[in-house]
Amino acid sequence: MYYDYLVNQLDISPVVAEYVKSAEAGLLQSFAQVAQIAAYNQLKVLHAMQSNRLSDAHFADSTGYGYGDVGRQALEDIYSSIFKAEAALVRPQLISGTHALAAALFGNLRPGDVLLSPVGKPYDTLESVIGIRPTSGSLAEYGVEYRQVELTPEGGFDYEKIKNTLTTGPSTTKNENKSVNISECQSSNNEKNSAIEMVAIQRSKGYAWRTSFSVEEIRKLITFIRTISPHTIILVDNCYGEFVEEAEPIEAGADIVAGSLIKNPGGGIAPGGGYIVGKAKYVEAAAERLTAPGLGSAVGPTFGMARQLLQGVFLAPQTVGACVMGAILTAAVFEGLGYEVNPLPGEARSDIVQAIKLGDPKKVLAYCKGIQRAAPVDSYVVPEVAPMPGYGDGVVMAGGTFIQGSSIELSADAPLRPPYIVYHQGGLTQAHAKAGVVFALDELYKAGLVKL
Repeated sequence: MYYDYLVNQLDISPVVAEYVKSAEAGLLQSFAQVAQIAAYNQLKVLHAMQSNRLSDAHFADSTGYGYGDVGRQALEDIYSSIFKAEAALVRPQLISGTHALAAALFGNLRPGDVLLSPVGKPYDTLESVIGIRPTSGSLAEYGVEYRQVELTPEGGFDYEKIKNTLTTGPSTTKNENKSVNISECQSSNNEKNSAIEMVAIQRSKGYAWRTSFSVEEIRKLITFIRTISPHTIILVDNCYGEFVEEAEPIEAGADIVAGSLIKNPGGGIAPGGGYIVGKAKYVEAAAERLTAPGLGSAVGPTFGMARQLLQGVFLAPQTVGACVMGAILTAAVFEGLGYEVNPLPGEARSDIVQAIKLGDPKKVLAYCKGIQRAAPVDSYVVPEVAPMPGYGDGVVMAGGTFIQGSSIELSADAPLRPPYIVYHQGGLTQAHAKAGVVFALDELYKAGLVKL
């Protein structure tokens, strides 16, 4: 019935529908595994709400300073429980994941400090925050130095260079694939022995052709860093990763974690906002950056949004599961057509993003046009390449979403630069996530850019 409706009512080419249907038939075991993780995380969220005695009294409106906002307090207590953190800052005043990360960075770094990325260059919008791309008000302008260690050619952490950078600054030696014995790096006392104040780990691939890191991989990296520099603050950018696995980065040893509510944890219900969770002192430092020194987390009204933010996180595990199933199907469809996909259909996943190396700007635009055609909102619009605030290249973004910019909803985007990779994510339901790949492939097929 599903594929018949696509063909008969939504003008999908029969050959496209049959191809996707065939690809889906081989993925039932993978979908079952995703459903198990979603069910586990659903219970985790339920338990957090029950143990914090969530009540409809917490849905009341608040304005102005937001003093005594019991809904905000319940929301943040629930996030602390879900993420196994000492404290949480969950606010509609945080505009995006980039904003949440910026608050965490500026709140915890001071002039003369050094920030290290051990995963190469971060997501495009953070380049301006850090000052990699010269920008007014960046960390660089405030005297924070930035260093990065590239991943190995295989896409893993370069432990030797990370060790050298943590202790003596950037390594200028060529990577010789040396193995590092963690026990040799253990600190003999409690004195700070690293020039690095903070390490920022980006969990998701962003606009890079690499594997997104699992919580277990992040755990191993954090354990390694701790043996060398136990006092370094470890921040994890958790965008796109929440509820994809059973555990979250705080459980892997991170000090502070940040993300966006218009991605995974908002469940497609949150109209905006971001979150920061972790050790209380680091979360409060971020709160004082968000509001003002001396005010911190004590102020901030929820403007009657507490119910939406709470309902969103309650729905999030199932919504994320639908997104992951859509990503797996997308990978299977395009790998079957001979394209490089990352991750592969059968690989374990740590985020909702599916990258496809299309290799042609015309194919990228056609793909995004197909995703837009599949949207419930603005389906008649044709996405075009345009400059976007915070991005260095022109970007094409497809997403007819109920919440502007929501990438937990079906969407696709790409910086228009070689090798022309499109990044597909989202889908509030499994049926809509599946429709996304059908419409994208149909647009490519009708434009004569793929053969079936």
